[in-house]
Amino acid sequence: VPRNYDPALHPFEVAREYTRALNATKLERVFAKPFLSSLDGHRDGVNCMAKHPKSLSTVLSGACDGEVKIWNLTKRQCIRTIQAHEGFVRGMCARFCGTSFFTVGDDKTVKQWKMESPEYGEEEEPIHTILGKTVYTGIDHHWKEPVFATCGHQVDIWDEQRTSPKCSLTWGFDSISSVKFNPIETYLLGSCASDRNIVLYDMRKSTPLKKVILNMRTNTLCWNPMEAFIFTAANEDYNLYTFDMRFLESPVMVHMDHVSAVLDVDYSPTGKEFVSASFDKSIRIFPVDKGHSREVYHTKRMQHVITVKWTSDNKYILCGSDEMNIRLWKANASEKLGVLAPREKAAMNYNQKLKEKFQFHPQIRRIAQHRHLPKSIYCQIKEQRIMREARRRKELNRRKHSKPGSVPFVPERKKHIVAVVK
Repeated sequence: VPRNYDPALHPFEVAREYTRALNATKLERVFAKPFLSSLDGHRDGVNCMAKHPKSLSTVLSGACDGEVKIWNLTKRQCIRTIQAHEGFVRGMCARFCGTSFFTVGDDKTVKQWKMESPEYGEEEEPIHTILGKTVYTGIDHHWKEPVFATCGHQVDIWDEQRTSPKCSLTWGFDSISSVKFNPIETYLLGSCASDRNIVLYDMRKSTPLKKVILNMRTNTLCWNPMEAFIFTAANEDYNLYTFDMRFLESPVMVHMDHVSAVLDVDYSPTGKEFVSASFDKSIRIFPVDKGHSREVYHTKRMQHVITVKWTSDNKYILCGSDEMNIRLWKANASEKLGVLAPREKAAMNYNQKLKEKFQFHPQIRRIAQHRHLPKSIYCQIKEQRIMREARRRKELNRRKHSKPGSVPFVPERKKHIVAVVK
């Protein structure tokens, strides 16, 4: 269609676009129905999950009674159940080729299992079992080589063919809760210890590189799959910290919104957003460069969320919680699933651009940001706001009544870091 772009022929263009943007924002909230389904079948709380590296529809989950289940997400049902460990399944990860997966548990064993179900008449047996000396609390597999790392009393790096670790890395004397390989610079690992440390290791030198000590304990960390140096840590002080591993003196961003300890974090495959699971019975989605979440998901039945995963096609989020369910959510709450007609696609893209153009307009911003929260979370947010204000007021008063320069200004990013040790 030929179109004359002379602005004189298009009066009130901004006014019309504003109305459209307002309607698009309202419709987005109307269609925001993120919860898709719940996968039930576990008989105890879901403690850990793992994604299949090659298949989008397969996900693995481990429970607190030592049971491991493999789920088919398209059928939304359990394909296979293994009684893997005595006591908790502490961690699990799939091999990079997707043919097998590893689990660690409270019974001090590391077990490797086939991904396929056993043939008719075959026993459900692990391929390998490694008996350790201490309890392992986490495991992660290298992204390209037959090497995996476990953590517990120390970080051990194992070759798949051997029953004793290739090397053991330790710095400090406390138990380590999680270990993660970097997906880009694959020889780098990060680990979180219960003495409030985040330690970075280099597998080639088989020594720790450096560590950062925070005010409170970090539960787990996740590397950004697109930017090699960036990782996000989930902390007990209700915040998440995004660090650049080259400059650990202050985090790149402090993400605040949760009202209880953050237990797990996982990046989207695009590296632009991450999802966090918290003890406050909700999960939140944060953009990497923003301090506040763009979305919060919760249901009446969902209890403390222990583990969370973002699927590899960037469409869904899975979370496992205390009350034995795994829940499947849309990553984009108002997205329409299924085939889109070209006109629908064009209209959606146009609306998206309009929402971006007018996103800071007070009316539109108010509608886009409004979320209904459970009463407990709502009251705690209010309480924390009051506490933050009181702290700020106290600091201002102290500065006002002290000698100039004796009470320094400490930026929010540096407040939570105790020290960096190299």
